[in-house]
Amino acid sequence: MNYFTLDDLNKMPSRYRANLINSCTGYKSCNLLATKSKNGSTNVAIFNSIIHIGSNPPMLGFVLRPTTVPRNTYKNLKDTGFFTVNQVHQSMIKDAHHTASRYDEHISEFDKTELEEEYLNDFYAPYVQNSPIQLGCKYVNEYLIKENDTILIIGAIENIHLDKSIMHDDGWVQLDKAKTVSCIGLDGYALPTLIDRFQYAKPEQETKSLLNKP
Repeated sequence: MNYFTLDDLNKMPSRYRANLINSCTGYKSCNLLATKSKNGSTNVAIFNSIIHIGSNPPMLGFVLRPTTVPRNTYKNLKDTGFFTVNQVHQSMIKDAHHTASRYDEHISEFDKTELEEEYLNDFYAPYVQNSPIQLGCKYVNEYLIKENDTILIIGAIENIHLDKSIMHDDGWVQLDKAKTVSCIGLDGYALPTLIDRFQYAKPEQETKSLLNKP
């Protein structure tokens, strides 16, 4: 088994270290964040840092890299207050990955890929068409992570669009049925398969499957 100390990590070439640290922490969510500027220019970019913040009220968060260079997603959501989070279907991975390219503010990634924007229920920001799970969000707050100058953005989930066929009766969403992918590091994409689902864990009680009931 390989063993790396902090000193080893600090001496690594930056790209090698980035690949190692980004992939060894496990599978990450894979989403496209879409925004629209005040003048109507759209933007869509891939993010693997979407995290659950809370369900009451429903909120999510994501980490934005330092704003030492233009961040069109950040500018648009701050100016307008709205953005959408769209899970990446397995058929979208090549185009989704391309949205990481650094285009000028007036150029939309929708125009440089086969991804298409759509507007649902009068929400200001566009959704990504054919994404199986789409969330309409409103900017709530942000927190500077001073250790590396990144920003944690907090968004309130105002709308959810998803196919009822991937939902269970208790509200649980079975992602493998949606064929949404996860990220491995910065450039790998995987299609997870559900193994099992368990009842709420309680002390001294047997852990029982919710899917494979006797």
